[in-house]
Amino acid sequence: MKFDFQNKTALVCGSTQGIGFAIARSLAECGASLILVARDEEKLKHSIQQLANTGNHTFIKADFSNQNDIDSLCNELQSLKVDILINNTGGPAAGLARNAKSDEFISAFNMHLISNHKIAQAVLPNMIEHKFGRIINVISTSVKQPLPNLGVSNTIRAAVANWAKTLANEVAQYGITVNNVLPGATSTQRLENIINTKATKLGESSEAISQEMINEIPMKRFGKPEEIANAAVFLASDFASYITGINVPVDGGRTGSL
Repeated sequence: MKFDFQNKTALVCGSTQGIGFAIARSLAECGASLILVARDEEKLKHSIQQLANTGNHTFIKADFSNQNDIDSLCNELQSLKVDILINNTGGPAAGLARNAKSDEFISAFNMHLISNHKIAQAVLPNMIEHKFGRIINVISTSVKQPLPNLGVSNTIRAAVANWAKTLANEVAQYGITVNNVLPGATSTQRLENIINTKATKLGESSEAISQEMINEIPMKRFGKPEEIANAAVFLASDFASYITGINVPVDGGRTGSL
């Protein structure tokens, strides 16, 4: 298979580090023009520089915790042709569901589901007009199996997955697919933060916590951002034109459900 995204524009959210940047780089290397979105302008500029050898790309600064930023982003997107949308936002802080404040759920709901929805609404008219579109949401394996000590995240991720399935059914007739990529434990800054927080709470070393997590993975290692990107690139391609409304775990076999 040769992935070719020439003449395609991809909007990649959370694209300055980790999984988001890995997806952006993979799409760019396959010929896509990118619109990077993140909250830190300096990191966005740095990411554009890193991708300079793959073409001319642009960025839009937006903080997903600020709905005014999302509204401004969506207004700008209405005049642009976006063929591929990668919804990707950093997950909520760890913690037990029973200890979470209602504001934590509301904030996460806005950052993930509402922001995804608004951006999708902004790019869908053009996708419908051109009878082509790919919407890919980077969520979590908690969609299939809730993860311990991620109460708010488990709740919100499931809401996003059900929104995506509903949207997929609505827009399939226009040649638009909507799918979810579910990363398992992946070597990113977020995973490092989760490990360090748990280590501090339990009075153990980060290395010990990391090894405990690795022991739960059949492949006995954490995933690489590039491995998550590979799944996203496939779903964005013409090879996945008859795949929609699904959840694709990329987790080394860790998830206990089919």
